[in-house]
Amino acid sequence: MMDMDDKPKPSQPHWYERYVQPCVAELLGSALFIFIGCLSSVEDAEGTGRLQPALVHGLALGSAVAILADVSGAHLNPAASLSIWLVGGMNITMIIPYWVSQLCGGMIGAGLAKAVTASERFGNASGGAFSGIVADEQIPSVLVGEIVLTTFLLLVVCMGAVNGKTKSPLAPFWVAFTVTAAVLAGGGVSGACMNPARAFGPAVVANYWSYHWVYWVGPLLGALLSGVLVRLLLGDRTTRLLLK
Repeated sequence: MMDMDDKPKPSQPHWYERYVQPCVAELLGSALFIFIGCLSSVEDAEGTGRLQPALVHGLALGSAVAILADVSGAHLNPAASLSIWLVGGMNITMIIPYWVSQLCGGMIGAGLAKAVTASERFGNASGGAFSGIVADEQIPSVLVGEIVLTTFLLLVVCMGAVNGKTKSPLAPFWVAFTVTAAVLAGGGVSGACMNPARAFGPAVVANYWSYHWVYWVGPLLGALLSGVLVRLLLGDRTTRLLLK
């Protein structure tokens, strides 16, 4: 009879699956998502409305999350990686590799969008980069809009995909719905970027940096706020730091 100690132990994941494959998934997913997002913005350069970009970004992100979640978590967003780390959903050693993969994916996606669209149309839309600010007086409202919209999105991500009590296989649908609603409601306020990689890739390819810092500061502050809310108030006992 086999002794209990002689039972075969589950093998550890291969180093490629632990460290390299997640970064490949983040790179590929970010590139495809931002390619689709830039195309929607470039094709909507005439300003026909927010419905097309909202649906395109929501559906593309939801699909990418659904197919890549089991590989890398499908963050596809530096702000999402920060928030997920804050609530205990990833190892700190993977944050920088994830950010590099996401930003490189953003540049690749924006470059592909430039390659398949007319140069005049691409230039008129600034490559799909976010640039809704035309005066310094708009900065506070745009910044607050990005913070609140990102907080909402990342609360959905953290509660739907990380927090043990509330996580669900329906998380990709929730993310898609949230992004669609955020773009429909907040597109006219800040552009509803919520993702530094989505702003960075097109900015590099189109060389368009007008008020670009806002689309880093806003989402990253939203990530910090969502992480604090989950850690202190909304998370389950394994996630919450207080009142356990």
